[in-house]
Amino acid sequence: MIIVTGGAGFIGSAMVWKLNQMGRDDIVIVDSLGHSEKWKNLVALRYRDYIEKDDFLELVLHGQIEQRFDLGEKGIEAILHMGACSSTTELDARYLVHNNFEYTKHMARLALHSDARFIYASSAATYGDGENGFADDESALDGLRPLNMYGYSKQMFDQWARREGILDQIVGLKFFNVFGPNEYHKGEMSSLVIKAYHQILETGKIGLFKSYRPEYEHGEQKRDFVYVKDVVDMSLFFLENRQANGIFNIGSSGASTWNELAGAIFSALNRDPVIEYVEMPEHLKAKYQYYTCSDVSKLRAAGFEQSQTSLCDAVRDYVVNYLVPSRHLGD
Repeated sequence: MIIVTGGAGFIGSAMVWKLNQMGRDDIVIVDSLGHSEKWKNLVALRYRDYIEKDDFLELVLHGQIEQRFDLGEKGIEAILHMGACSSTTELDARYLVHNNFEYTKHMARLALHSDARFIYASSAATYGDGENGFADDESALDGLRPLNMYGYSKQMFDQWARREGILDQIVGLKFFNVFGPNEYHKGEMSSLVIKAYHQILETGKIGLFKSYRPEYEHGEQKRDFVYVKDVVDMSLFFLENRQANGIFNIGSSGASTWNELAGAIFSALNRDPVIEYVEMPEHLKAKYQYYTCSDVSKLRAAGFEQSQTSLCDAVRDYVVNYLVPSRHLGD
């Protein structure tokens, strides 16, 4: 059995979709559906069971996982822990510590106790403004300075795992700017691609933040944009390759400007670019990343050889095959 926490969310549901393509449906999905529409991500997927995250944690704390799911001799093969509060603007530090740090510790202990593969979501937000680089080197963890509490909640677990001496038994994934189908429920935390798609349909133009640094022109701030289909391929590589452990960057290994991304969106819609540069909210200015770019050499050295989708091709696939027809992965 494979447990996917956050399995109704963006990356989690994409992992379940990919597992289904691999012929796997012995999956237990753990999430918190609440009042959002992320339940729609589950409709086309195949899985054994679904359980709310608080109920699942109670089972873990009381040692009732095997009984609840009638595991028998097979046990738990893997825990793909994608569940977390992913809002970079969340200000409730207590909530983030409980949801992103403490919960992840419980999942790691369950996996290690069960001799199950443990793959968890860290974040590129741990790198902060990038002053100390973007190399996924565990020895450099203490030098990273996240710009928001979300990033620090992820950093807390990375550092805890190193202190506990378990990084050589588990896999942490530092996701960069992921976009693609199944992010429809994310609202303000969704990618520019889906936001811009609706902006273009409504107004014919895209709004991008102005730059407040002289070395960057408006719209020339850079991000490592990576397609969710590539993300799940990179992530699930570790499911089969248990010799590879530690923290790994999950990105495109390149940096593109917001202007380039906007151009790709207009191109996918067969329209000429119309971009308007708007003021950035004051509360974001001090926490804004002007440049991110993953170093994936460690992932390549671990044996991952698959090529990644170009930005233009990824945007076109997302827009044409998912946004325009309002499809989810698996539909």
